[in-house]
Amino acid sequence: MTTDGPWKFSQSIPSDTSIGSGLVSQLLEAMMERDWPPADLFRTQLAYEEAIVNAIRHGNRCDLDKKVLVEMTCGDEEVWIQITDEGKGFDPQSIPDPRQDDLLEVPGGRGCLLIHEIMSSVTYNETGNQITMVKIKGDSPPMDDDDDE
Repeated sequence: MTTDGPWKFSQSIPSDTSIGSGLVSQLLEAMMERDWPPADLFRTQLAYEEAIVNAIRHGNRCDLDKKVLVEMTCGDEEVWIQITDEGKGFDPQSIPDPRQDDLLEVPGGRGCLLIHEIMSSVTYNETGNQITMVKIKGDSPPMDDDDDE
């Protein structure tokens, strides 16, 4: 399928998870127009959902007076997503690995781990209030039967 260059999107939204979650449908449509595999669609949506919820809940503490900037680009071979909140930020290195035996029952940290596992690259700004995620087309392990629900 032929497209006229990369699809680009940028919007500042209030700290409302329903608004934030709704934006991913436009990205998925752009990915489908560029023949991205279903596994990449699924994983990109999952990573986006985790990141937007983290920005709204943990970054902006659901403060409707604070905004979240969502920027996305979709090309034929790469998706780029950047989410910036108005929170104080955090140190990504300070998140304990939730796979450690003593942390298996403790909530928290799983979203960041999931994002790192399913995206091609993940970086944070120095403040820790901005995440940049990149997905390379086809950079996904085969989907398990549990993934296609």
